Amino acid sequence: MESVKNGNIAGEAGLVDGSCTEIIVVRHGETEWNALSKMQGQTDIDLNEAGRQQAIKVAERLSKEPNISAIYSSDLKRALDTAETIASRCGLQVVTDTDLRERHIGDLQGLTYSEAPKVNPIAFEALKSPRKDQEIPGGGESKDQVFRRCTTSLERIAEKHRGERVVVVTHGSIIEKLYKRAVPGERPGGVWNTSISIFQLSEGDKWSIKLWNDKSHLRETEYLESASGGGDASG
Repeated sequence: MESVKNGNIAGEAGLVDGSCTEIIVVRHGETEWNALSKMQGQTDIDLNEAGRQQAIKVAERLSKEPNISAIYSSDLKRALDTAETIASRCGLQVVTDTDLRERHIGDLQGLTYSEAPKVNPIAFEALKSPRKDQEIPGGGESKDQVFRRCTTSLERIAEKHRGERVVVVTHGSIIEKLYKRAVPGERPGGVWNTSISIFQLSEGDKWSIKLWNDKSHLRETEYLESASGGGDASG
């Protein structure tokens, strides 16, 4: 994937072709449950102190970027607080979208990945199932359900903002699903807290990735090590 040049993720002009929407996707900052390796799903957990500092760092970086026209976010607090920190630096308001929420993982929410197979083996097997239509006991979503809602959300945003650049703040497994839509057949790996990925959605249902999982804004801080992780196991 394309790397950052001179700290500017869009190039000097920051302009987008009129048939394309550039979407800067940010994972939320760290929570205490991230630090404890608890599976959050849609449990509404606040940012911890490291997460708040990570949000400030990514906000500082994005405030220097030209032509950001809107900021969208999951309504879960860890994402919304990250988005509001960014919005305050960019002079914008946050628009919430429940379709950007993390995957609901049913009875596994609040368990660590290591204790889940002992406490609720049936739900854990559902989580690990290769079947894309497998729901998780306790109201959990299937992979297909999550994929449809988050990709549809991004497509709605792209259609509304043709020729513009927008920010979307969401969750680890959601960003992984967006990656799979843009690059079918490949595995993205973990998504770091407050990392930046840039998706370009063009007319004709074309998706591409300009930048993936970049965390250079955290490199010289004490919060880099606490930013690792992502996916269904952490949220």
